[in-house]
Amino acid sequence: MAETQIAETQMQRLIDRLGLMPHPEGGFYRERHRSSLSVRRADGSERAAFTVIDFLLPAGVTSRWHRLIGAEESWHHAGGAALILWRGEAKLKTPSTSEALALRLGPLDLDHPDQYPVQIIEPGCWQAARSLGDWSLVNCCVAPGFEFTDFVCPEVQKRSTL
Repeated sequence: MAETQIAETQMQRLIDRLGLMPHPEGGFYRERHRSSLSVRRADGSERAAFTVIDFLLPAGVTSRWHRLIGAEESWHHAGGAALILWRGEAKLKTPSTSEALALRLGPLDLDHPDQYPVQIIEPGCWQAARSLGDWSLVNCCVAPGFEFTDFVCPEVQKRSTL
């Protein structure tokens, strides 16, 4: 079996085992946990204190630029290859990789001193990611908890109005 087929088989096994489904930003996900605790945001709305998802990015897929309004997100490497996580300033109207900070997310590696197993995206900052190998599995924690009403993804929103 060719290397690519092995990687695709491994990825499909992960999708099946973790019960992942396609994510609007690209890749695959499943909500792993939604806190039973709640918090009140500055705008008065209530949210779960935090949420956690499993997120799988296959080779060759760059997640769509998106941001979360009023929530902070931590990315934790869980398996597979390292990935590049781009973080763009919240003030940017249209983000691009040339204007964003490229963060390397993966297991600690002495050959890549800039690579860390956890990276943080501040509230409102733009983000996109791309696997550096066959696939990357991460856990994303959002606080206050994720709600699609806080999710801004211009490419997805543009498609839904067509």
